[in-house]
Amino acid sequence: MRKLELKFVNEEGRVVTYTLDHPVEPADPAAVQQAMDTILQQDALYSTSGGLTEIHSARIVERIVEDIEL
Repeated sequence: MRKLELKFVNEEGRVVTYTLDHPVEPADPAAVQQAMDTILQQDALYSTSGGLTEIHSARIVERIVEDIEL
């Protein structure tokens, strides 16, 4: 399953990651940037170490799991 990770820096300087399942693909960098800007402007998300202060990065992550027959 692919996931979109939105990474922000909080008031303590730590990177906080929010993960969204089933992102729209292909990812539109401008739309992701706009969404992250809106999250910051509206103070929509919060971390246990304080509010979010800036955008760090964003990425699509895919995890592949293969069972091993024993």
